Amino acid sequence: MTPEPNNASTPEPQGMSSISRVIGVFFEPTKTFADIAARPNWFLPLALVILSALAFSVSIGQRVGFDRIVDQQTASRLANASPDQRAQMEKGIEMQKRFAPIGWYVGSLLGPPIVTLICSLVLMGIVSGILSAGLKYKQVFSIFCYSAMPGLVSVLLIIVVMYLKPPDDFNIRNPLAFNPAAFMDPNTTSKFLYSLASWFDVFVIWRVLLLAVGFKAAAPKKLTMSSALFAVLLPFAVIVLGSAAFSSMFG
Repeated sequence: MTPEPNNASTPEPQGMSSISRVIGVFFEPTKTFADIAARPNWFLPLALVILSALAFSVSIGQRVGFDRIVDQQTASRLANASPDQRAQMEKGIEMQKRFAPIGWYVGSLLGPPIVTLICSLVLMGIVSGILSAGLKYKQVFSIFCYSAMPGLVSVLLIIVVMYLKPPDDFNIRNPLAFNPAAFMDPNTTSKFLYSLASWFDVFVIWRVLLLAVGFKAAAPKKLTMSSALFAVLLPFAVIVLGSAAFSSMFG
């Protein structure tokens, strides 16, 4: 007797779990981002980013103090101000100190999702609009969320350094020596150059590369690695130059 053919549909292979994806970003990024693009999700990585931002803010408040952070951020402007300007600035600084805790904690909660929403929209416009890769917003949003995982390592290292150093020695502008600006004197280096150098950070470059790998893995037939890098580096260059120019004028 000829056996009847099995008409049962073959089950689709099960994808990676969210935890496996978080780990896979570090060790198998191409495979991980291909899985993310096939089955986009973003809750766990975004939640981890928010929790790490909250942990950082709590550590700043408990170990260093928000008043000290405000003093660090305004020291150069006070030093270059005239006596009349300094009197006006000091009133503004006192106001900043009063609202600094609220700003840090609210920013930790709302900053990551807002930044992710906006950046994902810009990146989708480049990847799908200019480069015609055909990626959907949910895919770009998920790739952006998972690309932030190296930042968790950065935050952990910063918190460790924060508790190892005396509070007065903690530099909020450059807590880790992973970029050229860490070896520059902010008081003698031009503000534009100092800000520019601080962006060339190991963890920032790591994320840029992960984003490019993620877009390439999501659309392997439509994107080369060079075009994926272009999609990420174009808005990155605008942000870096804009930030440096802002620091030069108002830092």
